[in-house]
Amino acid sequence: MTSTPDSRSPQAATSPLDILRRYWGYEQFRGIQQEIIQSVLTGHDTLGLMPTGGGKSIAFQVPALALEGVCIVVTPLIALMKDQVAHLRARSITAAAIYSGQSRDEMLRHLDNAVFGAYKFLYVSPERLTTEIFQVKLRKMKVGLLTVDEAHCISQWGYDFRPPYLQIAQIRKLLPGVPVLALTATATTEVVRDICAHLAWPESSPVATGEPPAGGETVEGFQVYKMSFARPNLSYVVRKTTDKFAELLHILRSVPGSAIVYTRNRERTRETSDHLNEEGITALYYHAGLKNVDKDLRSAAWQSGETRVMVATNAFGMGIDKPDVRLVIHLDMPDSIEAYFQEAGRAGRDGQRAYAVLLFAREDRASMLRRVGETYPPREYISRVYENLCCYFQLAVGDGYNVTYELNIEEFCKNFRHFPTYLESALKLLTNAGYINYTEEDEVASRILFLVQRDELYRLHHLGREADNVIRALLRTTCGLFSDYVFLQEATIAHEANLPLDTVYEVLKHLSHLRIVHYVPHKKVPRVTFTTRRVETAEVVLTAEVYEERRQQYVNRTQQMLEYAENDCYCRSRFLLEYFSDFSGRNCGHCDVCLDLGLKERDDETAAPSSAEPSPRSAKLTDETVRAHLRAALADGGLHSVDDVNLSGIPTERMAHLLQQMVEDGEAEVVNGKYRKHS
Repeated sequence: MTSTPDSRSPQAATSPLDILRRYWGYEQFRGIQQEIIQSVLTGHDTLGLMPTGGGKSIAFQVPALALEGVCIVVTPLIALMKDQVAHLRARSITAAAIYSGQSRDEMLRHLDNAVFGAYKFLYVSPERLTTEIFQVKLRKMKVGLLTVDEAHCISQWGYDFRPPYLQIAQIRKLLPGVPVLALTATATTEVVRDICAHLAWPESSPVATGEPPAGGETVEGFQVYKMSFARPNLSYVVRKTTDKFAELLHILRSVPGSAIVYTRNRERTRETSDHLNEEGITALYYHAGLKNVDKDLRSAAWQSGETRVMVATNAFGMGIDKPDVRLVIHLDMPDSIEAYFQEAGRAGRDGQRAYAVLLFAREDRASMLRRVGETYPPREYISRVYENLCCYFQLAVGDGYNVTYELNIEEFCKNFRHFPTYLESALKLLTNAGYINYTEEDEVASRILFLVQRDELYRLHHLGREADNVIRALLRTTCGLFSDYVFLQEATIAHEANLPLDTVYEVLKHLSHLRIVHYVPHKKVPRVTFTTRRVETAEVVLTAEVYEERRQQYVNRTQQMLEYAENDCYCRSRFLLEYFSDFSGRNCGHCDVCLDLGLKERDDETAAPSSAEPSPRSAKLTDETVRAHLRAALADGGLHSVDDVNLSGIPTERMAHLLQQMVEDGEAEVVNGKYRKHS
C-alpha cells in the first residue's frame, strides 16, 4: 500500500492550508472549515454543523494529516467508508475500513496495520467499536483524532437515532487526551446539546493547547461551529396532486439532468423504476435489501450518467457525492424535516440551479398520522413481541444473556401473526429499552468450499478463460479452500483475476452449479442479541424516555413535516432554515410559494415583520410547534425573557401564555421574572 510520505515526517507540511493545497489542490478553505480545523488542532472537542455539500470530509481529513497518529472515523454506512477510502488512496493517503461482512483475517490485518502506523485513516462502523478485538487493538494504536460522522445518529431525540453510536463515549475512555470531532449535516438545537452531552469527555477534558477560534459557542465542553444551511441555488417545491406518477413524469420531462426519486418502501422503488423505464426514462432502483455487488453496480451506473434516475429508499442517502443532481423528488412524505432537508440537499451540490420537489396528496396526511401508531405500537404489543422472541428461540427465564440469534422475519411473523412493520418497530423499542440488540440486516460474508480435489482442477479445461482466471485467483489469495468453508471477498478476486466484479459473481455461481465449488453469497440477516437474561413478560418495562417522550418527539416532527407540506404562504427556504433555529434567512424568490405570491428576495431588515403584525406563517404555527421552539431556546439552562425567545411575528402575549403553560407542565420554571428549562 502506498505510504503517506509527508503525513508524519519532520518535513511534513504543518500548515493546514499547505496540506489543503498539497493533497486537494484548493487555494482556500470554504465556510467554517478553517474554524473547525483550528479548534481541533488546539485540542478542543468540536462539533461542526455543515449542510450537505459543505465540505465535511476536508474538515476532519486536513487536521488528521497535521496531527500525529491515526484518525479513527466512525461512520454508519459501508458505501461511504469504501468511497472515502478510495478517494484518500487516490491522493496517496493511507486508509482502510473495518465493517461487518469482512472476514476475521481481513479485519485483523487492518487492525494490525493500524497498530504499526501503516494507516492515517481507519474507518469503522459503530457496531465494530464494541468488539473485544477492536478495543484490544485500539489500546495499542497511536490515535491523533476521533471523528464521528453523521453525529446526529447519537442523539436519542434526532430523526435517525442508532443505539450503537452510544458506545462512542465508552471508546473515549481508551483514548485519553484525544480530541473528538463530531460532524453532521443537520441538527436542531436540542439534538446539538444531546450530541455534545453523549460525547462529553468521561473524566476530564483533553488539554487544549490554545484558544479556539472565534465564531463558535461552547456546549458541554464542545466548541460548536455552525455553517449557514441556506442553499440559494436550490428551489424547494411542493406539488399537490391526485396522480403522483403522472406528476413525476411531467417533472422529469420538464427538467433535464440526473435525478433521485425517494419512496418509503422497497417494493415501490422497483415498481416506480419499472414504470419510468416503460416511459423511456432510464431508471434503476436501490434499497437496503440488495446485495452489495448490486448496490455498487447500480450506484456506479447512476454516478456515471449511464442511468438518469435512481429510485430509492432512504438507504440511498449519506455519502452520495454526485454534484450535478438536478432533481430530488419525494414520492412519499419523509418522517421529519431533518430527513427531508438532508435528502433534498443531494441536489445541486455543483452550485447550479436544482430542484427539490415534494409530491403531496390529500391522503398523505392520514398516512403520516397512521405512521405514529406503526412506529410506536401499544406497550402490550411490545411485551408480546418480547415473549414471542423468547419462545421462538426457546429461552427459559434467566437464560439468553449475550446470546445472538438469526431472526427469520417472514417465519416469525407467520408463526406469531405479526405484521412486519409493527414487529420491526417493537424490536427497535426493545433495543432502546435495553432488552435486546436488534440489527436489521447484519451482513454475513460470502463463503466458499472446493468440492473437488486440487489435482482434479488441472483436468478441467472446458470451463473457459474467465473461470480459469477466477480459480487461479482463489488459489493465490485464499488458504484452506479444500478442507472447510472460507470467507471470501469477491472484490479481491476480481482484482486478482482482472475481471469485473459482476463477472466474478456470475462465474462463482456457475462453478457452484457445476458442483466444482459450493459458493454461499454474502447475505443480510436480521440478528437479535439478548443484552439481559430473559425476564418474565410482566417485568418488561418501557420508561417514559424510551416510549412516551420519544413518541411525542415523533408526533412533533410529523406535525412539522405536514406543516411544511401544507404551507402556502411562507417562503419554503426560510421555513426550513427557521426549523434549524436560523432566523437570518430571506425570501428565496424561487420556491413555489414565493413564485405564487410574487415574493421577491429581500434583505433581512425588510423581510422581518414587526412584532405587532404576525407573519402569515407565524399566525398558522400550532402551539406545539411554537413550544418545540421554546424548548430548544431554553435548552441552554440560562435565564431568558419573553423577548429573548420570541419567534419573528408571533405576538408577545401568545409567547408568554405558552411559556406559562410550560411552567405549569413542569417543562420550565420562572426565576426573577425570567424563564429557564426546569432543572
